[in-house]
Amino acid sequence: MNILLTIDVEDWFQVENLRPWIPFCTWDFRELRVERNTHALLDLFDDVRLEDGTRKCEAKPGERLGSDSASPPTAADPGASLRSLLRPSGGNKVRCTFFTLGWIAERLPGLVREIAARGHEVACHGYSHRMCNGLSEAELRKDLRDSKRLLEDLTGDRVAGFRAPNFSIDKRVLTAVRDSGYRYDSSYNSFSLHGRYGRIDLNGGPKAGIAYRLGDDFFELPVSNLPVFHRSLGLGKHPMGQFHLPWSGGAYFRLMPLWIFIRGIRSILHDGGAYAFYLHPWEVDPSQPKMDQASFRSRFKHYTNLWKTKDKLKRMIELLGDCRFMGCREYLEDKTGYRQG
Repeated sequence: MNILLTIDVEDWFQVENLRPWIPFCTWDFRELRVERNTHALLDLFDDVRLEDGTRKCEAKPGERLGSDSASPPTAADPGASLRSLLRPSGGNKVRCTFFTLGWIAERLPGLVREIAARGHEVACHGYSHRMCNGLSEAELRKDLRDSKRLLEDLTGDRVAGFRAPNFSIDKRVLTAVRDSGYRYDSSYNSFSLHGRYGRIDLNGGPKAGIAYRLGDDFFELPVSNLPVFHRSLGLGKHPMGQFHLPWSGGAYFRLMPLWIFIRGIRSILHDGGAYAFYLHPWEVDPSQPKMDQASFRSRFKHYTNLWKTKDKLKRMIELLGDCRFMGCREYLEDKTGYRQG
């Protein structure tokens, strides 16, 4: 069983949810916290212990698979970044794909290099977190091309993957991603009730594991969701079985009890053999600045349970310790045998 861990590397002020109150023209005046938060995730992936995961994740119906308990937030450790730079690279038991904004890479090139040096995949999240399906054709292709080149110059490795901000994918965007030299896209989220998530038709396409082959060497690798009335929830079959609950991470991970979330992951793994999860560095940062002027809905979605997220993520990985944690490119290489030069 494979767990595809993905991190969308963006800072607290760059999320679409807060854009009405934090326009792009103000970004250079905001506090950069993404480096410290990404280091915290890198350290977690280096340090987490997987040996005890197998027995704990096999629960009987109705049995809790752990808890959401976590220690209260503490003051930031000023030496964390320095210690992370002194850690030996390579040998990670947990590997991940970091979909990185070009805007971040320009300002924190050392962070991008460190992600790669620690054995993780660096992939592209666009330049300035603009909705891809709202860009003109020229803007879209320039964004895809320039941000890819920037990341490749920093890491010395080809960038294989792209994820559209806010999963803003459509057929036109997907074509541009392929034409720009990416090997895979990971922008499709099947949860249909979110107004910003894009739509593409994947029905009937050949698959490689949970990835859809859209060309000779181009794939769509969706994040994972759970069908409603799935047997794992004890609800049996229903005509709405094709409707999917959001089960891929982000705010849904923060809001849902961990034992329920793990149970859903187990069902997804049972059906497909792999599960794709996403999170953001700002989601492990309860001390980030608060936008009190934002709407209640936006504040609830952005700030709820931030203080629990880091410990909850660690516990999730431990409870799934019998699985293999990997990045997207590694998964595709395993499933297709293709190695990108």
